[in-house]
Amino acid sequence: MEINFKNKRVLITGSSRGIGFAIARGFLEEGARVVLSSRNQNDLDNLKEMYCKEHSSDQLSAFSCDFTSSENVNKLKNSILGIWDGLDIVVANVGSGRSLSDPVPKEDNFEKVFSGNFDVAVHTARVFYPLLKEAQGNLLFIASVAGMEALGAPVDYSVAKTAVIAFSKNLARKAAVDGIRVNCIAPGNIFFEGGSWDKKILEAPEQIKQLIDTTVPMQRFGQPEEIVDAVLFLCSERASFITGSVLKVDGGQTTGIF
Repeated sequence: MEINFKNKRVLITGSSRGIGFAIARGFLEEGARVVLSSRNQNDLDNLKEMYCKEHSSDQLSAFSCDFTSSENVNKLKNSILGIWDGLDIVVANVGSGRSLSDPVPKEDNFEKVFSGNFDVAVHTARVFYPLLKEAQGNLLFIASVAGMEALGAPVDYSVAKTAVIAFSKNLARKAAVDGIRVNCIAPGNIFFEGGSWDKKILEAPEQIKQLIDTTVPMQRFGQPEEIVDAVLFLCSERASFITGSVLKVDGGQTTGIF
């Protein structure tokens, strides 16, 4: 199946590492023009230099942004408009799993985790909606299976991801009239070097192995590239009649959960 993103203008939030990093590479390999974004400009500059060894410098831009601030997100939009006329695709990937295991997390931590996962999604959608409307484009949220069922993940993180999923589905219904498709991907346990699972394995390898063997039917971690394939499909013309969907990519962890 051929998926062509030649010259499509794509913003990927939180693209300096992990899933976002892999998504950026996937779009670049398919010919898209990509904006990298995260909080740290030095990390982005290093990534841009690395990517430019494989792709044209005209294909890639990088801007730092704190997505918890709507003012910052508006500045990012203006920076993008300074190099392109608009955007065709926005992948809202920013999120944080740093949370507490308390049954009812402390108020300040709950608000911080909720803002770092839900508010960033809303800011992104609100600011870039007009550009996507003009382009008849795509908005894709990266959530988590922890937002679909009580799997034992921290309460604050799970609730925030549930809110992202609800937001994406409700927005999809409203945005369809403007020609915008809105979808969501809910990854399961994704391993990458330096990620949260990498750290957990170093701390308790046997416990984590048992967890994966007993809760994931495929008995393995997913790879960022497996999320990328789902992202590329949902943002492509091959998925032209798909909006409001939540695609689980979790090795069967939530099989039977609706």
